[in-house]
Parts: sequence; structure tokens; C-alpha cells
Amino acid sequence: MKIIIAGAGAMGSRFGLMLHRANHEVVLVDGWQEHIDAINKNGLQANFNGEKIVENISAYNQNEIAKVDFSADLVILFTKAMQLDSMLQSINSLLHEDTKVLCLLNGIGHEDMIKKYVPYQNIFLGNTMWTSGLQGPGKVKLFGDGSIDLQNLAQGQEQAANTIVEALNRADLNAKYSSNILSSIYKKACVNGSVNGLCTILECNIASLGASSYANTIISQIVDEFIAIASAQNIFLDKDEVLTQIKSSFDPETIGLHYPSMYQDLIDNKRLTEIDYINGVIVRKGKQYQISTPYCNFLTELIHSKEEILGVR
Repeated sequence: MKIIIAGAGAMGSRFGLMLHRANHEVVLVDGWQEHIDAINKNGLQANFNGEKIVENISAYNQNEIAKVDFSADLVILFTKAMQLDSMLQSINSLLHEDTKVLCLLNGIGHEDMIKKYVPYQNIFLGNTMWTSGLQGPGKVKLFGDGSIDLQNLAQGQEQAANTIVEALNRADLNAKYSSNILSSIYKKACVNGSVNGLCTILECNIASLGASSYANTIISQIVDEFIAIASAQNIFLDKDEVLTQIKSSFDPETIGLHYPSMYQDLIDNKRLTEIDYINGVIVRKGKQYQISTPYCNFLTELIHSKEEILGVR
């Protein structure tokens, strides 16, 4: 496949690298010029489960990609949520009537933005449990295993969804078709809504958060709020299953030593976070459905306060 990775940060770089190694034709698109320059000059450098590898992949600034002769079969969206609109504008000329668009962003409700640019039948939503860390321009750390669930939004596009699954699995990305992707997305949102903000406020990795004697109580309250909002939309989650998944991330032998993307954005790189599209969206939907969300509200305000303190707001 001819694949555009739209948003080539930590996760986009992981997917781009693995898809490139599986002989797909991959183009990386991002807004961070220093990162793009490093990839084009030195290749994408990765610590891949302890092995040092370098892959030469074409990378472009999103402001220049429209000039490139590349007609995409598949676009995988990995931007930050607040950058989605500008990225879709940038790559719009590279999309054709059959280009499939797979959204793997953190957070909830991104299809509302995507359908402004992409025919509904070409939109696919996914949820990934892979992790990645950006160690500097052109350098990523890839460790552990992961998986992807994905589903077509429009009826009758199951075959197209399974074609995407096959392409991802050529790259050992452990993809599978889901018949209930919104449940999977909300389940992941529970994980991100509990771990990302708390690790960022406490300035710790996931294992250290899990070792706190207060973590389970706080996380349980946050998950209750996510489950209540999901239920209001006829999306039903098993709380014990969600908590088990969150607790499994505490293991230092798997991803426990990982610092979540929100931590990387704010603490490491002094960038705005996606809190408004994770916990913040639960607050907004809580107002819509008249459901109290005090923990998500407080965590959202804490993260925004930290952004201001660090001068990135």
C-alpha cells in the first residue's frame, strides 16, 4: 500500500517504521521541521526492543506535502487532537475517492472533524495499545508489544476494513477487526484518562503511579465517570475489565516504565496537551447529559494550570 502517516511523532514514527519494514510505501508528514530534517538526513533512528536500527523513510512538513506527487491508498491519522483540522487541510490534495482514512488518535469524537474532508464510507476508527517514546528529532524508542482494533463507520465497508487489517498485520502490528470499536475506544479512553493526566501531574512513570497507595481510589473514580458518559450513549463497559487493563499497565516488565504521551508533551517538550479531548470531553459530555464529573473536571483544570505555569498556554 501507499501509506501516509499524518502525524509522525512517537506513535506515528513507530507505525511508519514498522510499515516501511514490511515493504509498504510510506510517507511521514508532520509539522516539526527539526524532526523531519533529522529523518531525511540520518534516517529514522530507533531503539527497537533493544536493537538499534535505522530506516530511510521520506518525511515532509505538512505545509509542503501538497506539492508532493503521492496518491495515498491509506492515511493513518496520528496527530494531536488539536492539530487534526490543519493536518487534514494539508493532505487533502493527496486523497482520492478511494483513499481510506484510519483514525488512531487518543480521545473521543474525532470522526466529526474527519467527515468534513473524507467521504463517510472511507472513514475507519481504531484503537491501539502500542506505545512509543520520542527521544529527540528523528529518534524513537520502541518497546513491548501492542495491538490494534479497527472498524468501518459506514455499513458495507467490512471488506475494506479487513484489507487494512491485513496490511497492518504484514507489519506485525497485531490488528484485528472489531464489531464494536466505540466500546474499545472508550475503554482506551478510560486508560488514558486515568494514567496520562495523573502521571503528568505527579511527574512519574506508569509503574510509579501504580505503586502509589492512593492510585486505585483515584483511578476508580475517574473510570466511573467515563463509564457513566459511555452508558448515556449506549456504550457499555465492564468496570472490572477496564480496571484490570489499567492495572496491567503498571507492570515494569511490560510498559510500566513508560512515560505517557501527555507527560512527554508537557514535561519533556513543553507542548500543549490533549487533555481537552480525553478528560475534558467527559466534562463537556457530562454537562450535556447532566452527569457529574468532578474528578475529570479537576484533572483537566490541573493540567491546564500546569500548562500555564510552564508557560505553554
